[in-house]
Amino acid sequence: MSLFLNRDVLVNITVAANFSLRNIFICNCPPSQAKACGYQNKLFKGQFRSGFTLIEVLVSVAILSVVLAAIYGTFFLSHRAIEGMDESMTKLQESRRALDILKRELDSAVFIPDPDNGKTFFRMQDRDIYGKQASQLTFTAFSVLRPGLSRIAYYIEDKDGKLYLYKKVESPFGKQETEGVEIIEDLDAFAIEVRYNDKWIKIWDTDINKNMPDEVRISLSMMIKGRKVTLSDVSKPMYDKHV
Repeated sequence: MSLFLNRDVLVNITVAANFSLRNIFICNCPPSQAKACGYQNKLFKGQFRSGFTLIEVLVSVAILSVVLAAIYGTFFLSHRAIEGMDESMTKLQESRRALDILKRELDSAVFIPDPDNGKTFFRMQDRDIYGKQASQLTFTAFSVLRPGLSRIAYYIEDKDGKLYLYKKVESPFGKQETEGVEIIEDLDAFAIEVRYNDKWIKIWDTDINKNMPDEVRISLSMMIKGRKVTLSDVSKPMYDKHV
């Protein structure tokens, strides 16, 4: 083998060596340095370029829309459930509070047989509105709303097809009437019953019966989420009774 190379062979070897050294330099240098040295080529540019096709963008948007719709639906249903629960709880609390107040007032109801003035009494009337029981109750008792003996009335009024429970407190010795105050709205029924001869009856008047009933049952009914809910309690008037 000859140790001497001709000129063409030396040129080819030099070009190949320069190409190899340039590739090594480009691959091992940062893009900014390679660009500054003038060695950035098409292969190098394609190696560091990234992006999304139109189909990929459309698929991503569609998936994101489905996920957001599911999250919004869950949030909306939860919000409606919480709102409905809050309204139901508020209505139940108002009804229970009104029932407790009425029971305490009935516990302190006063009737003193006196044919001369008749300032103390207990009257209960059976009424209905739209086929729903709407009792009317008037009695004398000691109330925390005013000093001394008071005449207290509970009655139902109809407003736009809904039943509203009203309360009125005034002096039994005056003739001036006061305006009733709304206690509960949208009731389904308001029922008052008294025990007489082991039976519950819906009418009582001390002017006729001449005495107070031993027990009074109060019932408040309302519709909550399509179901009828009834709250009830029993009062035992204690005035002039042996404990």
